[in-house]
Amino acid sequence: MTTTATAHSEEDNIVACTIRREPDGFELLIEDMETALGDSWGDLGFAEALMFFNQPDARSLEFIAVAMDEQDEDNIVMLGEVISQARDHGIKVILIAEDVSPSALHQLLRKGADEFVPYPLPEGELAAAIERVKTPEPVVDDTAPVRKAKRGTKEGALIVCHGLAGGTGSTTFAVNFAWELANSAKKDQPPPTVCVLDLDLQFGAVGTYLDLPRREAIYELLSDTEAMDDDVFKQALLDYEGKLQVLTSPSEMLPLDLINSEDVMRLIEMASSHFDFVVVDMPSTLVQWSETILTAAHVYFALIELDMRSAQNTQRLKRALQAEDLPVEKLRYVLNRAPKSLDLNGKSRVKRLAESLDITIEVMLPDGGRTVVQSCDHGQPLGLSAAKNPLRKEIQKLAKSVYELGEQSAEATAA
Repeated sequence: MTTTATAHSEEDNIVACTIRREPDGFELLIEDMETALGDSWGDLGFAEALMFFNQPDARSLEFIAVAMDEQDEDNIVMLGEVISQARDHGIKVILIAEDVSPSALHQLLRKGADEFVPYPLPEGELAAAIERVKTPEPVVDDTAPVRKAKRGTKEGALIVCHGLAGGTGSTTFAVNFAWELANSAKKDQPPPTVCVLDLDLQFGAVGTYLDLPRREAIYELLSDTEAMDDDVFKQALLDYEGKLQVLTSPSEMLPLDLINSEDVMRLIEMASSHFDFVVVDMPSTLVQWSETILTAAHVYFALIELDMRSAQNTQRLKRALQAEDLPVEKLRYVLNRAPKSLDLNGKSRVKRLAESLDITIEVMLPDGGRTVVQSCDHGQPLGLSAAKNPLRKEIQKLAKSVYELGEQSAEATAA
């Protein structure tokens, strides 16, 4: 029986409330609530819930079940306030969602929802969620040693690829550089282990360029990095040709603030502990965790082209980093689609660009032509689809130099 929360007599204890936009929605939820709680629960609208928490009848509440669908995303702020107020009053929150975007769901979970159950409700899932929220939380012994998430024993190098303008080829470079790194060892040496992290949560294309699927496990990993251990991390990775392990971008387009600096630090520390090299493909946009990546990076490749937009963006990036006293000197500028050796006019333009920006362009990548686009569309690195392409050869030389530098550093550390 669906009732309002204030319709019970004083002898009744209202232990729960459903909160939904319309009184005739989510019928399966109502049926499961009646089965689990009988008449000891109530039903409220969104606005009513905010007022009810301060009434005497709310003192006996143990939990609320907030039901929402895609139409309720317009009321995301109000729903967040409902969850926050419930938490402030010591009331547990079960979130029931149908066809809700991952970003909205993540936002509400961060507000403090304790449990999430999809709608239509799987059989027995609501009862299980109720049991979990009603189970007292274990008392934390501050004197007991803290169990840390399992990690590997490596200290891999973090290599970051960041395009300073759209279309500068950051993802193409990251994918091919990682592939060449994985194949840099001599025949009598064990190959280095390489992981690629696609942190462009909205338009990441690493999975596309390697013909890998995007899985829900990626979102689950990113939305709760505190619970991540090596098993969770490895389950989110995809293997490519036995050479690369790849964390693709999520299957849905997510806001860049889905993860914060702490999340990113946990992720790169976990990856570095299991791989010799970790290659990160960054979004072109600066986000709150850009500083974390820049500070942790061993090599930070900034890709530009010989045009005005790249020049302006480079200047603006330098100013932003210098204003925050961040290590701008870590940037290693890579000029993509550089002029050919006999193009004297182009060489002169490159020199003027570097002088005007007060930077050193350390790597100049040739234009690989249509073959590069075709290779990306086919989901293969250039090393497999066009080994003689001039762009591939230049990236191969760069990867070998980075690998050899890493080997020298490891030998020096061991000595």
